[in-house]
Amino acid sequence: MKISRLLAGVTALLLASSGAALAAPTAADPAVSSRAAYATIEGTGSTWSQIIVDQWIADVDSNGIKVVYTGGGSTKGRKDFSQASVDFAISEIPYQGTDETGQADTSNGRAYSYLPIVAGGTAFTYQLKVGNELVRNLRLSGETLAKIFTGQITNWNDAQITEDNNGRAFPSKTIIPVVRSDGSGTTAQFTSWLDKAYPAIWRPYFGRSGLTSYYPRKNGSNFIGQSGSDQVMNTISGFAGDGTIGYVEYSYPVNKNYPVVKVLNKSGYYVEPTQYATAVALTRAKINQDKSDPTKYLTQILDDVYTNPDPRAYPISSYSYMIIPTGASDPRMTTAKRQSIADFLYYSLCSGQSKAGPYGYSPLPLNLVQAGFNQIALLKKADADVDLTDRDVTTCNNPTFDGKNLAKNVLAEVAPAPPACDRTGAGPCGESTGQNNQTPSPGSGGGTGAPGTDTPTSGAPTDPGSPTTGPGSTDPGSSAGDGGNGGNGGGVEVPGGGAPVFDPETGEVVAGSGTTDAASGGDAVFANPTLVSDRPLDSRTFGWVAVIELLALVLLPGIVVASLRRRRREGASA
Repeated sequence: MKISRLLAGVTALLLASSGAALAAPTAADPAVSSRAAYATIEGTGSTWSQIIVDQWIADVDSNGIKVVYTGGGSTKGRKDFSQASVDFAISEIPYQGTDETGQADTSNGRAYSYLPIVAGGTAFTYQLKVGNELVRNLRLSGETLAKIFTGQITNWNDAQITEDNNGRAFPSKTIIPVVRSDGSGTTAQFTSWLDKAYPAIWRPYFGRSGLTSYYPRKNGSNFIGQSGSDQVMNTISGFAGDGTIGYVEYSYPVNKNYPVVKVLNKSGYYVEPTQYATAVALTRAKINQDKSDPTKYLTQILDDVYTNPDPRAYPISSYSYMIIPTGASDPRMTTAKRQSIADFLYYSLCSGQSKAGPYGYSPLPLNLVQAGFNQIALLKKADADVDLTDRDVTTCNNPTFDGKNLAKNVLAEVAPAPPACDRTGAGPCGESTGQNNQTPSPGSGGGTGAPGTDTPTSGAPTDPGSPTTGPGSTDPGSSAGDGGNGGNGGGVEVPGGGAPVFDPETGEVVAGSGTTDAASGGDAVFANPTLVSDRPLDSRTFGWVAVIELLALVLLPGIVVASLRRRRREGASA
């Protein structure tokens, strides 16, 4: 009896201690809330961003926020949201009004808003073997990719592929493109790039101009269609995948340890879609600023991303968006559901961004996070009982921001230059791709290394007393153009704070270069701060639990044995 009571007491103590550790709120984690009860929220949509979304869902679960997300593709997400069968959706493209088949693609009158949740690069992963060895350093130009995915280049020994790889020839082997069979934001982003960058190749194949969410496959072609990014990835990496190539968000090959194509950019360098290359490319992204039109506000215009002259830029970079319900009388919404959406998004936009880079994405810059905060505020506008107190982007626990100057694009500033062996006519480099192990050049500290070197040649000074105007300036008001949502306005800035311009031939910073021509219209160009840390493990809570469990394993047997011995002695003396 004594032992059982002792065990019960120890168990209660352990449970109480572990429960306290699990429930203890931390000021650093916006998802931890003392607010009214949460309610489970459900969403469908993008598989492009699903890997990081699933991670965020796991992160907030212990805080009582229950989120169910089943992917299915961006088109499905938008359709499900319009039918009010889900609480939110995720899509890489907005409602199109009318889709490719002539069907309506609208919210069906359901009030909504877009907000960006993460950035990333659409990657081309492949399986190409020479003998039994997997090629891991393939390079392809955009033109070559366009011809592969329109059936004009059909063999891996094609002369254009050989030229892209500086004379390295591959065996005669049929190319098998793997494309999405479902309505996909990944397909839409890819075909948008094809339409803008290679219209003479894409439009005759597609039959008209523009993007599509459903990749066209011609009768008699060997194209393979798969539903969802994971199935595309599994088909390419499978035992019968030799010769295949397909498009997915970079996170899929990173998490599968599979190679990706280095794509030729405007400056003549072959670049992998790391968090750095994506951040640099998206300094040229334009974001729609017309708040009067919720169907367009915060949506992306990527034409200048595709032609970004920075030698570090990955040309097929973009954002993913959540669609949230903002109507006061939304049929699926309750205060508890709105609170769950708000706090899930606060975590995703703040602490959750620290995981973007390690998982194969790129974290959002400050002004897009601020724009996201503004969109979340619409939930409270719809329901006054939603609690949004203590939400300030400047104190957001998002390690992507520069604490000294919130207008700096730190990730783009420290992005390493491509190696000389990745320049057209050189290499190819020998290292494997798809490892997501690109790091800033030693001592870059906000500077930018010249291609092929580890020595910074330019960039924004990190000294707090550095100049606030001119080249190298970190003054948020130094850019040209109208002010955008977050500070840098319509002026297009390339990394370095003071917007140095790179020579497309040499990759060097042009002496005395400054801000380039400003964007026109109401579209703001975002070139604001991003900075990523190592992949954090949310270990504070579970670390304490592990310690408690370890103490239990060590101490509990000794307590039990001592108690048994005491009972035997008491029995013998009696």
